[in-house]
Amino acid sequence: MSYIGKEDEVQQRPYWRWSKVDFLPEESFQNWNTYLSALSQIYSRFNDRLLSRSDDANEITQLRKQSENDMKRCLTWWDLTWFGFGSVIGAGIFVLTGQEAHHHAGPAIVLSYVASGISAMLSVFCYTEFAVEIPVAGGSFAYLRIELGDFVAFITAGNILLESIVGGAAVARAWTSYFATLLNRQPDSLRIPKGNYLLDPIAVAVLAIAATIAMISTKKTSQLNWIATALNTLVILFVLIAGFAHANTSNLTPFLPHGAKGIFQAAAIVYFAYGGFDSIATMAEETKNPSRDIPLGLLGSMSIITVVYCLMALSLSMMQKYTEIDPNAAYSTAFQSVGMKWAKYLVALGALKGMTTVLLVGALGQARYTTHIARAHMIPPWFALVHPKTGTPINATLLMTISSGLIAFFSSLDVLASLLSVSTLFIFMMMAVALLVRRYYVREVTPGINQLKLVIFLLVIIASSMGTSAYWGLRPNGWVGYVVTIPLWFLGTMGVSIFLPQQRTPKVWGVPLVPWLPSLSVAINIFLMGSLGPPAFIRFGICTVAMLVYYILVGVHATYDMAHQQQKLDSLKVKNEDEDKEEKA
Repeated sequence: MSYIGKEDEVQQRPYWRWSKVDFLPEESFQNWNTYLSALSQIYSRFNDRLLSRSDDANEITQLRKQSENDMKRCLTWWDLTWFGFGSVIGAGIFVLTGQEAHHHAGPAIVLSYVASGISAMLSVFCYTEFAVEIPVAGGSFAYLRIELGDFVAFITAGNILLESIVGGAAVARAWTSYFATLLNRQPDSLRIPKGNYLLDPIAVAVLAIAATIAMISTKKTSQLNWIATALNTLVILFVLIAGFAHANTSNLTPFLPHGAKGIFQAAAIVYFAYGGFDSIATMAEETKNPSRDIPLGLLGSMSIITVVYCLMALSLSMMQKYTEIDPNAAYSTAFQSVGMKWAKYLVALGALKGMTTVLLVGALGQARYTTHIARAHMIPPWFALVHPKTGTPINATLLMTISSGLIAFFSSLDVLASLLSVSTLFIFMMMAVALLVRRYYVREVTPGINQLKLVIFLLVIIASSMGTSAYWGLRPNGWVGYVVTIPLWFLGTMGVSIFLPQQRTPKVWGVPLVPWLPSLSVAINIFLMGSLGPPAFIRFGICTVAMLVYYILVGVHATYDMAHQQQKLDSLKVKNEDEDKEEKA
Protein backbone atom coordinates (compact mmCIF):
# COMPACT_ATOMS: atom_id res chain seq x y z
CA MET A 1 0.00 0.00 0.00
CA SER A 2 1.41 3.32 -1.00
CA TYR A 3 0.83 6.66 0.64
CA ILE A 4 -1.60 9.23 -0.68
CA GLY A 5 -0.29 10.95 -3.72
CA LYS A 6 1.00 7.79 -5.44
CA GLU A 7 -2.32 6.65 -6.78
CA ASP A 8 -1.06 6.18 -10.34
CA GLU A 9 1.44 3.60 -9.12
CA VAL A 10 -1.09 1.96 -6.82
CA GLN A 11 -3.73 1.43 -9.49
CA GLN A 12 -1.48 -1.00 -11.36
CA ARG A 13 -1.15 -3.41 -8.45
CA PRO A 14 -3.37 -6.51 -8.10
CA TYR A 15 -6.09 -6.58 -5.45
CA TRP A 16 -4.90 -9.77 -3.77
CA ARG A 17 -1.45 -9.20 -2.35
CA TRP A 18 0.21 -10.13 0.91
CA SER A 19 3.57 -8.35 1.28
CA LYS A 20 4.67 -6.60 4.47
CA VAL A 21 4.37 -3.19 2.82
CA ASP A 22 0.65 -3.81 2.25
CA PHE A 23 0.09 -4.22 5.99
CA LEU A 24 2.76 -1.95 7.49
CA PRO A 25 3.89 0.56 4.85
CA GLU A 26 4.75 3.31 7.34
CA GLU A 27 8.34 4.41 7.89
CA SER A 28 8.24 3.49 11.59
CA PHE A 29 7.79 -0.21 10.78
CA GLN A 30 10.43 -0.66 8.10
CA ASN A 31 12.81 -2.42 10.52
CA TRP A 32 13.53 -2.80 14.24
CA ASN A 33 15.74 0.28 14.33
CA THR A 34 13.07 2.56 12.89
CA TYR A 35 10.47 1.04 15.22
CA LEU A 36 12.62 1.56 18.33
CA SER A 37 13.30 5.10 17.17
CA ALA A 38 9.54 5.68 16.83
CA LEU A 39 8.93 4.33 20.34
CA SER A 40 11.52 6.71 21.74
CA GLN A 41 9.42 9.62 20.33
CA ILE A 42 6.13 8.36 21.77
CA TYR A 43 5.50 11.46 23.93
CA SER A 44 5.90 14.00 21.12
CA ARG A 45 4.01 11.80 18.64
CA PHE A 46 1.13 11.27 21.07
CA ASN A 47 0.85 15.03 21.64
CA ASP A 48 0.87 15.57 17.87
CA ARG A 49 -1.95 13.08 17.35
CA LEU A 50 -3.91 14.28 20.39
CA LEU A 51 -4.09 17.82 19.01
CA SER A 52 -4.47 17.01 15.31
CA ARG A 53 -7.80 17.10 13.52
CA SER A 54 -8.77 16.05 10.05
CA ASP A 55 -11.06 18.09 7.76
CA ASP A 56 -13.97 17.46 5.43
CA ALA A 57 -11.90 17.54 2.23
CA ASN A 58 -9.32 15.08 3.56
CA GLU A 59 -11.97 12.55 4.62
CA ILE A 60 -14.06 12.90 1.46
CA THR A 61 -11.29 13.08 -1.14
CA GLN A 62 -7.78 12.23 0.03
CA LEU A 63 -8.42 9.28 2.33
CA ARG A 64 -10.66 7.56 -0.22
CA LYS A 65 -7.64 7.18 -2.50
CA GLN A 66 -6.26 4.66 -0.01
CA SER A 67 -8.95 2.23 -1.21
CA GLU A 68 -7.56 2.48 -4.78
CA ASN A 69 -11.04 1.90 -6.25
CA ASP A 70 -14.32 3.68 -5.55
CA MET A 71 -17.37 2.03 -4.09
CA LYS A 72 -20.29 1.98 -6.52
CA ARG A 73 -22.93 4.68 -6.09
CA CYS A 74 -26.02 2.51 -6.43
CA LEU A 75 -28.30 3.28 -3.44
CA THR A 76 -31.37 5.53 -3.24
CA TRP A 77 -33.55 6.72 -0.36
CA TRP A 78 -35.73 3.65 -0.92
CA ASP A 79 -32.75 1.33 -0.36
CA LEU A 80 -31.67 3.27 2.73
CA THR A 81 -35.17 3.20 4.22
CA TRP A 82 -35.35 -0.58 3.95
CA PHE A 83 -31.77 -0.85 5.17
CA GLY A 84 -32.98 1.12 8.20
CA PHE A 85 -35.74 -1.41 8.85
CA GLY A 86 -33.40 -4.32 8.19
CA SER A 87 -30.60 -3.08 10.43
CA VAL A 88 -32.78 -2.23 13.42
CA ILE A 89 -35.73 -4.66 13.57
CA GLY A 90 -34.16 -7.93 14.72
CA ALA A 91 -34.69 -10.27 17.65
CA GLY A 92 -34.40 -7.40 20.15
CA ILE A 93 -38.05 -6.35 20.03
CA PHE A 94 -39.22 -9.96 20.48
CA VAL A 95 -36.79 -10.75 23.33
CA LEU A 96 -36.22 -7.52 25.25
CA THR A 97 -39.87 -6.41 25.46
CA GLY A 98 -41.04 -9.38 27.52
CA GLN A 99 -37.86 -9.49 29.57
CA GLU A 100 -38.05 -5.86 30.66
CA ALA A 101 -41.85 -5.77 31.07
CA HIS A 102 -41.63 -8.75 33.41
CA HIS A 103 -38.61 -7.65 35.46
CA HIS A 104 -38.63 -3.83 35.52
CA ALA A 105 -41.30 -1.76 33.78
CA GLY A 106 -44.55 -3.75 33.78
CA PRO A 107 -47.17 -2.34 31.36
CA ALA A 108 -45.18 0.91 31.35
CA ILE A 109 -42.72 -0.83 29.02
CA VAL A 110 -44.37 1.26 26.30
CA LEU A 111 -43.01 4.39 28.04
CA SER A 112 -39.56 2.77 28.13
CA TYR A 113 -39.73 2.44 24.35
CA VAL A 114 -40.88 6.06 24.07
CA ALA A 115 -37.94 7.26 26.19
CA SER A 116 -35.35 5.17 24.37
CA GLY A 117 -36.96 6.05 21.02
CA ILE A 118 -36.58 9.78 21.74
CA SER A 119 -32.91 9.21 22.61
CA ALA A 120 -32.37 7.19 19.44
CA MET A 121 -34.02 9.88 17.30
CA LEU A 122 -31.75 12.55 18.79
CA SER A 123 -28.75 10.47 17.78
CA VAL A 124 -30.29 9.92 14.34
CA PHE A 125 -30.52 13.71 13.89
CA CYS A 126 -26.79 14.06 14.64
CA TYR A 127 -25.81 11.20 12.32
CA THR A 128 -27.97 12.58 9.52
CA GLU A 129 -26.39 16.04 9.55
CA PHE A 130 -22.89 14.59 9.51
CA ALA A 131 -23.68 12.00 6.82
CA VAL A 132 -25.10 14.67 4.51
CA GLU A 133 -22.14 17.01 5.04
CA ILE A 134 -19.43 14.30 5.01
CA PRO A 135 -20.66 11.42 2.78
CA VAL A 136 -17.93 8.85 3.46
CA ALA A 137 -17.87 5.21 4.59
CA GLY A 138 -16.37 5.97 8.01
CA GLY A 139 -19.55 7.07 9.76
CA SER A 140 -19.00 8.25 13.33
CA PHE A 141 -15.27 7.52 13.12
CA ALA A 142 -14.78 10.05 10.30
CA TYR A 143 -17.04 12.64 11.94
CA LEU A 144 -15.22 12.47 15.29
CA ARG A 145 -11.82 12.53 13.58
CA ILE A 146 -12.75 15.87 12.02
CA GLU A 147 -14.31 17.51 15.06
CA LEU A 148 -12.63 15.98 18.13
CA GLY A 149 -9.30 14.79 16.77
CA ASP A 150 -7.28 11.71 15.98
CA PHE A 151 -7.03 10.26 19.48
CA VAL A 152 -10.76 10.50 20.27
CA ALA A 153 -11.48 8.96 16.86
CA PHE A 154 -9.17 6.06 17.70
CA ILE A 155 -11.00 5.30 20.97
CA THR A 156 -14.23 5.46 18.98
CA ALA A 157 -12.77 3.19 16.29
CA GLY A 158 -11.84 0.61 18.92
CA ASN A 159 -15.37 0.66 20.34
CA ILE A 160 -16.90 0.45 16.85
CA LEU A 161 -14.82 -2.61 15.96
CA LEU A 162 -15.52 -4.25 19.33
CA GLU A 163 -19.24 -3.54 19.06
CA SER A 164 -19.38 -4.81 15.47
CA ILE A 165 -17.48 -8.04 16.11
CA VAL A 166 -19.20 -9.02 19.35
CA GLY A 167 -22.62 -7.75 18.23
CA GLY A 168 -22.47 -9.75 14.99
CA ALA A 169 -21.50 -12.87 16.94
CA ALA A 170 -24.37 -12.38 19.40
CA VAL A 171 -26.96 -12.05 16.62
CA ALA A 172 -25.57 -15.12 14.84
CA ARG A 173 -25.87 -17.25 17.99
CA ALA A 174 -29.39 -15.93 18.57
CA TRP A 175 -30.18 -16.98 14.97
CA THR A 176 -29.27 -20.56 15.85
CA SER A 177 -31.52 -20.49 18.93
CA TYR A 178 -34.52 -19.20 17.00
CA PHE A 179 -33.93 -21.66 14.17
CA ALA A 180 -34.04 -24.49 16.74
CA THR A 181 -37.30 -23.07 18.13
CA LEU A 182 -38.77 -23.01 14.63
CA LEU A 183 -37.94 -26.74 14.38
CA ASN A 184 -39.77 -27.27 17.71
CA ARG A 185 -36.52 -28.06 19.53
CA GLN A 186 -34.69 -26.62 22.54
CA PRO A 187 -32.64 -23.45 21.79
CA ASP A 188 -29.27 -25.16 22.45
CA SER A 189 -30.15 -28.43 20.71
CA LEU A 190 -28.33 -27.53 17.47
CA ARG A 191 -25.09 -26.64 19.26
CA ILE A 192 -22.28 -29.09 19.97
CA PRO A 193 -21.32 -29.59 23.66
CA LYS A 194 -17.55 -29.54 24.12
CA GLY A 195 -16.29 -29.19 27.69
CA ASN A 196 -17.57 -25.87 29.05
CA TYR A 197 -18.50 -24.64 25.57
CA LEU A 198 -21.49 -25.01 23.30
CA LEU A 199 -19.96 -24.85 19.83
CA ASP A 200 -22.13 -23.17 17.22
CA PRO A 201 -21.17 -24.01 13.61
CA ILE A 202 -24.56 -22.81 12.34
CA ALA A 203 -23.84 -19.28 13.61
CA VAL A 204 -20.53 -19.31 11.73
CA ALA A 205 -22.26 -20.50 8.55
CA VAL A 206 -24.91 -17.77 8.77
CA LEU A 207 -22.22 -15.10 9.22
CA ALA A 208 -20.30 -16.48 6.24
CA ILE A 209 -23.38 -16.48 3.98
CA ALA A 210 -24.33 -12.90 4.95
CA ALA A 211 -20.76 -11.72 4.36
CA THR A 212 -20.54 -13.45 0.97
CA ILE A 213 -23.72 -11.71 -0.22
CA ALA A 214 -22.40 -8.35 1.05
CA MET A 215 -19.08 -8.86 -0.75
CA ILE A 216 -20.68 -9.75 -4.08
CA SER A 217 -22.80 -6.60 -4.52
CA THR A 218 -24.21 -3.81 -2.37
CA LYS A 219 -27.25 -3.44 -4.64
CA LYS A 220 -28.06 -7.17 -4.57
CA THR A 221 -27.75 -7.11 -0.78
CA SER A 222 -30.23 -4.24 -0.75
CA GLN A 223 -32.70 -6.19 -2.88
CA LEU A 224 -32.44 -9.28 -0.68
CA ASN A 225 -32.82 -7.12 2.43
CA TRP A 226 -35.96 -5.54 0.94
CA ILE A 227 -37.58 -8.95 0.41
CA ALA A 228 -36.66 -10.32 3.85
CA THR A 229 -37.69 -7.12 5.63
CA ALA A 230 -41.03 -7.01 3.77
CA LEU A 231 -41.77 -10.55 5.00
CA ASN A 232 -40.76 -9.60 8.53
CA THR A 233 -43.07 -6.58 8.32
CA LEU A 234 -45.99 -8.92 7.59
CA VAL A 235 -45.17 -10.89 10.75
CA ILE A 236 -45.09 -7.68 12.81
CA LEU A 237 -48.46 -6.61 11.37
CA PHE A 238 -49.87 -10.00 12.39
CA VAL A 239 -48.49 -9.58 15.92
CA LEU A 240 -50.11 -6.14 16.21
CA ILE A 241 -53.50 -7.09 14.76
CA ALA A 242 -53.79 -10.38 16.64
CA GLY A 243 -52.41 -8.83 19.83
CA PHE A 244 -54.89 -5.95 19.94
CA ALA A 245 -57.72 -8.30 18.90
CA HIS A 246 -57.09 -10.28 22.10
CA ALA A 247 -56.33 -7.22 24.26
CA ASN A 248 -57.66 -6.85 27.80
CA THR A 249 -57.28 -3.37 29.30
CA SER A 250 -57.35 -4.79 32.85
CA ASN A 251 -53.85 -6.19 32.17
CA LEU A 252 -52.55 -2.61 32.17
CA THR A 253 -53.25 -2.29 35.91
CA PRO A 254 -51.06 -1.49 37.79
CA PHE A 255 -49.42 0.53 35.05
CA LEU A 256 -46.29 1.53 37.02
CA PRO A 257 -45.57 -1.42 39.35
CA HIS A 258 -41.92 -0.37 39.87
CA GLY A 259 -42.31 3.37 39.46
CA ALA A 260 -40.23 5.67 37.27
CA LYS A 261 -37.05 3.78 38.14
CA GLY A 262 -38.42 0.68 36.41
CA ILE A 263 -39.20 2.66 33.25
CA PHE A 264 -35.67 4.00 32.91
CA GLN A 265 -33.98 0.74 33.88
CA ALA A 266 -35.93 -0.92 31.08
CA ALA A 267 -35.26 2.00 28.70
CA ALA A 268 -31.49 1.50 29.10
CA ILE A 269 -31.90 -2.11 27.93
CA VAL A 270 -34.59 -1.81 25.22
CA TYR A 271 -32.63 1.11 23.74
CA PHE A 272 -30.55 -1.50 21.97
CA ALA A 273 -33.55 -2.75 20.06
CA TYR A 274 -33.03 0.55 18.18
CA GLY A 275 -29.37 -0.17 17.50
CA GLY A 276 -28.01 -0.54 13.98
CA PHE A 277 -29.21 2.69 12.37
CA ASP A 278 -25.64 4.04 12.39
CA SER A 279 -24.84 1.49 9.65
CA ILE A 280 -26.91 3.61 7.25
CA ALA A 281 -24.55 6.56 7.68
CA THR A 282 -21.63 4.38 6.51
CA MET A 283 -23.36 3.87 3.16
CA ALA A 284 -23.23 7.56 2.25
CA GLU A 285 -20.32 6.89 -0.11
CA GLU A 286 -22.54 4.50 -2.12
CA THR A 287 -25.62 6.74 -2.12
CA LYS A 288 -26.54 8.47 -5.38
CA ASN A 289 -27.81 11.68 -3.77
CA PRO A 290 -26.66 11.78 -0.11
CA SER A 291 -28.15 15.20 0.70
CA ARG A 292 -31.65 13.98 -0.19
CA ASP A 293 -31.53 10.21 0.30
CA ILE A 294 -29.90 10.01 3.75
CA PRO A 295 -32.38 12.25 5.63
CA LEU A 296 -35.30 10.46 3.97
CA GLY A 297 -33.88 6.99 4.62
CA LEU A 298 -32.63 7.50 8.17
CA LEU A 299 -35.30 9.75 9.65
CA GLY A 300 -38.13 8.03 7.78
CA SER A 301 -37.25 4.50 8.83
CA MET A 302 -36.48 5.38 12.46
CA SER A 303 -39.71 7.36 12.91
CA ILE A 304 -41.78 4.41 11.72
CA ILE A 305 -39.74 1.92 13.79
CA THR A 306 -40.30 3.95 16.98
CA VAL A 307 -44.09 3.87 16.48
CA VAL A 308 -44.04 0.14 15.65
CA TYR A 309 -41.99 -0.70 18.75
CA CYS A 310 -44.34 1.23 21.04
CA LEU A 311 -47.38 -0.50 19.53
CA MET A 312 -45.78 -3.95 19.87
CA ALA A 313 -44.94 -3.29 23.52
CA LEU A 314 -48.49 -2.09 24.19
CA SER A 315 -50.07 -5.12 22.49
CA LEU A 316 -48.01 -7.52 24.62
CA SER A 317 -48.91 -5.69 27.83
CA MET A 318 -52.62 -5.79 26.97
CA MET A 319 -52.57 -9.45 25.95
CA GLN A 320 -51.07 -10.78 29.17
CA LYS A 321 -50.52 -9.63 32.75
CA TYR A 322 -46.91 -8.46 33.16
CA THR A 323 -46.34 -10.93 36.03
CA GLU A 324 -47.31 -13.80 33.70
CA ILE A 325 -45.17 -12.72 30.73
CA ASP A 326 -42.47 -15.28 29.97
CA PRO A 327 -39.21 -13.27 29.79
CA ASN A 328 -37.66 -15.91 27.50
CA ALA A 329 -40.50 -16.28 24.99
CA ALA A 330 -42.87 -13.39 25.64
CA TYR A 331 -44.92 -13.21 22.44
CA SER A 332 -45.09 -16.98 21.92
CA THR A 333 -46.39 -17.52 25.47
CA ALA A 334 -48.79 -14.60 25.22
CA PHE A 335 -50.38 -15.98 22.04
CA GLN A 336 -50.55 -19.42 23.63
CA SER A 337 -52.43 -17.92 26.59
CA VAL A 338 -55.14 -16.66 24.22
CA GLY A 339 -55.44 -19.97 22.37
CA MET A 340 -53.07 -19.27 19.46
CA LYS A 341 -50.34 -21.78 20.22
CA TRP A 342 -49.36 -22.06 16.55
CA ALA A 343 -48.43 -18.37 16.50
CA LYS A 344 -45.14 -19.08 18.30
CA TYR A 345 -43.77 -20.49 15.04
CA LEU A 346 -44.73 -17.32 13.20
CA VAL A 347 -43.06 -15.20 15.89
CA ALA A 348 -39.90 -17.34 15.66
CA LEU A 349 -39.96 -16.97 11.87
CA GLY A 350 -40.31 -13.19 12.16
CA ALA A 351 -37.42 -12.97 14.63
CA LEU A 352 -35.33 -15.22 12.37
CA LYS A 353 -35.96 -13.06 9.32
CA GLY A 354 -35.25 -9.94 11.39
CA MET A 355 -31.90 -11.30 12.55
CA THR A 356 -31.04 -12.31 8.98
CA THR A 357 -31.47 -8.74 7.75
CA VAL A 358 -29.55 -7.40 10.77
CA LEU A 359 -26.63 -9.65 9.79
CA LEU A 360 -26.89 -8.62 6.13
CA VAL A 361 -26.93 -4.89 6.81
CA GLY A 362 -24.38 -5.35 9.59
CA ALA A 363 -21.98 -7.05 7.17
CA LEU A 364 -22.23 -3.97 4.94
CA GLY A 365 -21.97 -1.32 7.65
CA GLN A 366 -19.22 -2.98 9.71
CA ALA A 367 -17.01 -3.46 6.66
CA ARG A 368 -17.38 0.20 5.67
CA TYR A 369 -16.47 1.39 9.16
CA THR A 370 -13.41 -0.88 9.01
CA THR A 371 -12.48 0.36 5.54
CA HIS A 372 -12.31 3.98 6.62
CA ILE A 373 -10.48 3.17 9.85
CA ALA A 374 -7.90 1.37 7.69
CA ARG A 375 -7.73 4.33 5.28
CA ALA A 376 -6.52 6.40 8.25
CA HIS A 377 -3.90 3.67 8.97
CA MET A 378 -5.25 3.00 12.47
CA ILE A 379 -5.33 -0.62 11.38
CA PRO A 380 -3.31 -2.03 8.44
CA PRO A 381 -4.31 -0.24 5.19
CA TRP A 382 -4.68 -3.60 3.41
CA PHE A 383 -8.18 -3.63 4.91
CA ALA A 384 -9.02 -0.36 3.13
CA LEU A 385 -8.85 -1.85 -0.36
CA VAL A 386 -12.03 -1.86 -2.47
CA HIS A 387 -12.31 -4.59 -5.10
CA PRO A 388 -12.31 -3.15 -8.65
CA LYS A 389 -15.07 -5.44 -9.97
CA THR A 390 -17.52 -5.70 -7.07
CA GLY A 391 -16.95 -2.17 -5.73
CA THR A 392 -17.06 -3.62 -2.20
CA PRO A 393 -14.41 -3.77 0.59
CA ILE A 394 -13.82 -7.53 0.57
CA ASN A 395 -10.77 -7.49 2.88
CA ALA A 396 -12.57 -5.50 5.58
CA THR A 397 -15.62 -7.78 5.32
CA LEU A 398 -13.42 -10.84 5.77
CA LEU A 399 -11.76 -9.32 8.86
CA MET A 400 -15.06 -8.63 10.60
CA THR A 401 -16.67 -11.93 9.58
CA ILE A 402 -13.76 -14.13 10.67
CA SER A 403 -13.48 -12.28 14.00
CA SER A 404 -17.23 -12.52 14.68
CA GLY A 405 -17.25 -16.16 13.56
CA LEU A 406 -14.53 -17.16 16.03
CA ILE A 407 -16.41 -15.58 18.94
CA ALA A 408 -19.80 -16.92 17.80
CA PHE A 409 -18.39 -20.46 17.53
CA PHE A 410 -17.18 -20.58 21.13
CA SER A 411 -18.86 -17.95 23.30
CA SER A 412 -22.38 -17.34 24.57
CA LEU A 413 -21.45 -13.66 24.97
CA ASP A 414 -23.39 -13.09 28.18
CA VAL A 415 -20.40 -11.36 29.76
CA LEU A 416 -19.96 -8.92 26.88
CA ALA A 417 -23.62 -7.94 26.45
CA SER A 418 -23.47 -4.97 28.84
CA LEU A 419 -20.08 -3.95 27.42
CA LEU A 420 -21.76 -3.47 24.03
CA SER A 421 -24.33 -1.22 25.68
CA VAL A 422 -21.66 1.09 27.13
CA SER A 423 -19.78 1.22 23.82
CA THR A 424 -22.88 2.15 21.83
CA LEU A 425 -24.01 4.86 24.25
CA PHE A 426 -20.48 6.25 24.49
CA ILE A 427 -20.26 6.62 20.70
CA PHE A 428 -23.69 8.27 20.47
CA MET A 429 -22.81 10.68 23.28
CA MET A 430 -19.56 11.65 21.56
CA MET A 431 -21.45 12.22 18.31
CA ALA A 432 -23.69 14.79 20.01
CA VAL A 433 -20.62 16.56 21.47
CA ALA A 434 -18.99 16.52 18.02
CA LEU A 435 -22.04 18.14 16.45
CA LEU A 436 -21.92 20.99 18.98
CA VAL A 437 -18.21 21.46 18.24
CA ARG A 438 -18.92 21.48 14.50
CA ARG A 439 -21.57 24.17 14.79
CA TYR A 440 -19.69 26.45 17.20
CA TYR A 441 -16.00 26.01 16.34
CA VAL A 442 -14.10 26.42 13.07
CA ARG A 443 -10.32 26.31 13.03
CA GLU A 444 -8.59 29.64 12.39
CA VAL A 445 -11.99 31.39 12.40
CA THR A 446 -13.39 31.06 15.93
CA PRO A 447 -11.78 33.53 18.38
CA GLY A 448 -9.77 31.98 21.22
CA ILE A 449 -12.12 33.35 23.87
CA ASN A 450 -15.11 31.70 22.21
CA GLN A 451 -13.20 28.43 21.98
CA LEU A 452 -12.55 28.59 25.73
CA LYS A 453 -16.22 29.36 26.42
CA LEU A 454 -17.29 26.37 24.31
CA VAL A 455 -14.97 24.04 26.23
CA ILE A 456 -16.29 25.31 29.57
CA PHE A 457 -19.95 25.02 28.55
CA LEU A 458 -19.39 21.49 27.18
CA LEU A 459 -17.71 20.43 30.42
CA VAL A 460 -20.67 21.84 32.40
CA ILE A 461 -23.16 19.94 30.18
CA ILE A 462 -21.23 16.65 30.47
CA ALA A 463 -20.48 16.99 34.21
CA SER A 464 -24.08 17.90 35.10
CA SER A 465 -25.36 14.98 33.01
CA MET A 466 -22.98 12.63 34.82
CA GLY A 467 -24.15 14.09 38.14
CA THR A 468 -27.80 13.48 37.26
CA SER A 469 -27.03 9.90 36.25
CA ALA A 470 -24.97 9.22 39.39
CA TYR A 471 -27.64 10.70 41.70
CA TRP A 472 -30.31 8.59 40.02
CA GLY A 473 -28.23 5.47 40.68
CA LEU A 474 -27.47 6.35 44.30
CA ARG A 475 -30.78 7.95 45.34
CA PRO A 476 -33.53 6.88 42.89
CA ASN A 477 -36.24 8.29 45.18
CA GLY A 478 -34.38 11.49 46.03
CA TRP A 479 -34.79 14.94 44.50
CA VAL A 480 -32.26 17.29 46.11
CA GLY A 481 -29.45 16.40 43.71
CA TYR A 482 -31.56 17.19 40.68
CA VAL A 483 -32.07 20.73 42.00
CA VAL A 484 -28.35 21.21 41.34
CA THR A 485 -27.57 19.04 38.30
CA ILE A 486 -30.53 19.81 36.04
CA PRO A 487 -30.25 23.63 36.33
CA LEU A 488 -26.50 23.29 35.68
CA TRP A 489 -27.23 21.36 32.47
CA PHE A 490 -29.78 24.02 31.51
CA LEU A 491 -27.33 26.86 32.20
CA GLY A 492 -24.53 25.14 30.26
CA THR A 493 -26.80 24.71 27.24
CA MET A 494 -28.19 28.22 27.62
CA GLY A 495 -24.62 29.55 27.72
CA VAL A 496 -23.85 27.95 24.36
CA SER A 497 -27.09 29.32 22.91
CA ILE A 498 -26.64 32.92 24.15
CA PHE A 499 -22.91 33.58 24.34
CA LEU A 500 -21.61 31.68 21.31
CA PRO A 501 -22.51 32.49 17.69
CA GLN A 502 -22.82 29.51 15.37
CA GLN A 503 -19.75 29.34 13.12
CA ARG A 504 -21.14 26.92 10.58
CA THR A 505 -24.54 26.55 8.91
CA PRO A 506 -25.47 23.17 7.37
CA LYS A 507 -25.61 23.35 3.59
CA VAL A 508 -28.63 21.10 3.10
CA TRP A 509 -30.03 19.52 6.26
CA GLY A 510 -29.24 20.27 9.88
CA VAL A 511 -30.30 19.25 13.38
CA PRO A 512 -33.08 21.60 14.57
CA LEU A 513 -33.00 23.49 17.88
CA VAL A 514 -29.21 23.51 18.27
CA PRO A 515 -27.75 23.46 20.93
CA TRP A 516 -30.74 22.09 22.86
CA LEU A 517 -31.31 18.80 21.04
CA PRO A 518 -27.63 17.73 20.87
CA SER A 519 -27.18 18.72 24.53
CA LEU A 520 -30.26 16.68 25.45
CA SER A 521 -28.80 13.75 23.53
CA VAL A 522 -25.59 14.01 25.60
CA ALA A 523 -27.63 14.03 28.83
CA ILE A 524 -29.86 11.09 27.89
CA ASN A 525 -27.02 8.88 26.64
CA ILE A 526 -24.99 9.52 29.81
CA PHE A 527 -28.09 8.87 31.91
CA LEU A 528 -28.70 5.54 30.19
CA MET A 529 -25.03 4.62 30.57
CA GLY A 530 -25.37 5.18 34.31
CA SER A 531 -28.26 2.72 34.42
CA LEU A 532 -26.06 -0.19 33.33
CA GLY A 533 -24.18 -0.84 36.57
CA PRO A 534 -20.49 -1.06 37.62
CA PRO A 535 -19.56 -4.41 35.94
CA ALA A 536 -20.24 -2.95 32.48
CA PHE A 537 -17.90 -0.02 33.14
CA ILE A 538 -15.17 -2.27 34.56
CA ARG A 539 -15.17 -4.35 31.35
CA PHE A 540 -15.36 -1.15 29.28
CA GLY A 541 -12.31 0.18 31.16
CA ILE A 542 -10.33 -3.02 30.59
CA CYS A 543 -11.06 -2.96 26.86
CA THR A 544 -10.15 0.74 26.67
CA VAL A 545 -6.78 0.04 28.34
CA ALA A 546 -6.14 -2.74 25.77
CA MET A 547 -6.96 -0.26 22.98
CA LEU A 548 -4.53 2.28 24.43
CA VAL A 549 -1.74 -0.30 24.53
CA TYR A 550 -2.30 -0.99 20.82
CA TYR A 551 -2.41 2.73 20.09
CA ILE A 552 0.89 3.38 21.86
CA LEU A 553 2.63 0.43 20.20
CA VAL A 554 1.16 0.71 16.69
CA GLY A 555 -1.63 3.20 16.02
CA VAL A 556 0.04 6.45 17.00
CA HIS A 557 3.12 5.72 14.85
CA ALA A 558 1.17 4.62 11.77
CA THR A 559 -1.11 7.67 11.83
CA TYR A 560 1.79 10.03 12.64
CA ASP A 561 3.83 8.76 9.69
CA MET A 562 0.87 8.98 7.34
CA ALA A 563 -0.02 12.54 8.38
CA HIS A 564 3.54 13.80 8.05
CA GLN A 565 4.06 11.99 4.75
CA GLN A 566 1.03 13.85 3.42
CA GLN A 567 2.42 17.14 4.70
CA LYS A 568 5.70 16.45 2.86
CA LEU A 569 3.79 15.68 -0.35
CA ASP A 570 1.76 18.89 -0.01
CA SER A 571 4.92 20.94 0.58
CA LEU A 572 6.60 19.33 -2.42
CA LYS A 573 3.56 20.07 -4.57
CA VAL A 574 3.56 23.73 -3.54
CA LYS A 575 7.32 23.96 -4.18
CA ASN A 576 6.93 22.46 -7.68
CA GLU A 577 4.10 24.87 -8.48
CA ASP A 578 6.24 27.83 -7.37
CA GLU A 579 9.15 26.63 -9.52
CA ASP A 580 6.84 26.26 -12.54
CA LYS A 581 5.61 29.83 -12.04
CA GLU A 582 9.18 31.12 -11.83
CA GLU A 583 10.16 29.31 -15.05
CA LYS A 584 7.15 30.76 -16.89
CA ALA A 585 7.99 34.23 -15.60
